[in-house]
Amino acid sequence: MVFFDLPVATAENRRNYAKFRKYLIKTGFVMVQESVYSKLALNTTIANAVMRNVRNNKPPEGLVQMLSITEKQYSRMEFLVGESKGNVIESDERLVIL
Repeated sequence: MVFFDLPVATAENRRNYAKFRKYLIKTGFVMVQESVYSKLALNTTIANAVMRNVRNNKPPEGLVQMLSITEKQYSRMEFLVGESKGNVIESDERLVIL
């Protein structure tokens, strides 16, 4: 998971913000909520590579934080406000054909 709080006071800050956000989406991250993105990595080696790539593409200013958790830990996320989407497929299978 990647959490970030980036400045958007100047045009350059906004460009850096947009570039970083587009990088995350392009590389397979999914927005959990504003400024919180997650990506599934199949093993620790891949997770470490993803984290290294995020470090290499972070903007020069602002706060970017990363947290590595297991799929099982992520699945225990509790929704305190609102409702979880009913169209989410709950499966442990790696391949899901829709």
